[in-house]
Amino acid sequence: MIQDEVPVSAQTIQWRCVESKIESKRLHYGRFIISSFRKGQANTVGIAIRRALLGEVEGTAITYAEFKNAIHEYSTIIGIKESINDILINLKEIVLRSDSYETQKAFISIIGPKDITAKDILLPSSVEAIDDSQHIATITKDITLDIEMKIQKDRGHRIQDLKESKAGEFFIDAVFMPIRKANYSVHSLGNNQKFQEVLFLEIWTDGSLTPQKALYEASRNLIDLFLPFLHTEEEEIISERDEKSESNGNILISNSISTDIDRMAKEVAFKHTFIDQLELPARAYNCLKKVDVHTISDLLKYTQDDLRKIKNFGKKSVEQVLEALQERFAIKLPKNKFSID
Repeated sequence: MIQDEVPVSAQTIQWRCVESKIESKRLHYGRFIISSFRKGQANTVGIAIRRALLGEVEGTAITYAEFKNAIHEYSTIIGIKESINDILINLKEIVLRSDSYETQKAFISIIGPKDITAKDILLPSSVEAIDDSQHIATITKDITLDIEMKIQKDRGHRIQDLKESKAGEFFIDAVFMPIRKANYSVHSLGNNQKFQEVLFLEIWTDGSLTPQKALYEASRNLIDLFLPFLHTEEEEIISERDEKSESNGNILISNSISTDIDRMAKEVAFKHTFIDQLELPARAYNCLKKVDVHTISDLLKYTQDDLRKIKNFGKKSVEQVLEALQERFAIKLPKNKFSID
C-alpha cells in the first residue's frame, strides 16, 4: 500500500495515486485524487472517466473453442468430469494479457488423468495468462483432451450467435473489460470566495493491467473520441476568418494565418493521436512501441531511413507504416533528413 500527500492547487489540475494494492492475482486496486476543479467540473470528469474505464479500455479474451468428439455445448465426453458447457464457462473466466491486435491461437492437448488449469494452455509468445491456476477441466481416465482456441483483443462485451456454432466448434460470449469496478466521489473545499472541488477515483482491475495504466488508457481514448469535434471547430473558425478577410481585401494575409492555424491544430491533434489509429500489424506496432513511438507526433520525427534502422523493423513494416500514414492522415514521411518531398 502506498500513501502520498497530495498538493491542492487552484491553478492547475493535478492527479496522484494515493493508494495501490494487489488483493489477488486477478484483483488490483488503485485510488486516485484529482484536484482542483471549479464547481461542477469534478462531477463532469468523474462521469466521463468512469464510463471510459468500463467501456473504452481494451482487454483480451478467449472467443472460440473447438473440441473433438463433441456434438453440442451440453454434451459430455467420456472420461471428462465437466460438460462442454462447464469447460466453456471456465475458459471464459481465464484472464489474459496480449500485446497483439491480431487473432491468436492457443491449444490444450493433455493426457489424463489430470486436473487441467490455465497453466496447461499452450499460448503464443504475445499472450500471457494472469492466473495460471484457473481450473478448466478434470480428466478422470487415460484419455486425451484436445482443445483449439482463438484469442482476441477488443473492448466491452461480445455476444455470440449460437446458430453460427457447428459440431465441435463453439463461439464464446467474451468479456473484454479488464475493469472490475470503478467508483468516484466529489468533495468540496474552501468557501464561496475560493471554492474548489476534489475528485476521488477508485479502480479495480482484473490484473491484466494496473489501475494506473487503466486510467491512462481511458483518458487517452476519451481524447480520441473528442478530437473530431475539435477539428470541426477549427475548420469553422478558419472559414469565418477567410470570409472576413476577403471582404476587407486581405486574402493573402488571411490565407497565411489560416495555414498557420491549420498547421498548429494538426500538431496538437497528432500529439494526442496514438499509433493505434494506424491499425498496424503486431510486428510493426510492437517495434515502434519499443523505441517509444506512441503518438503520430512521435512517428513524424522519423524518416523512412530512420524506420529501417529500428531493430527487427523490416522493409515490409516500413511499407505498412507509410501506407497507413498516407491512407489515414495523407502524410508522406521523407526518405531521409535531406529530402524535401
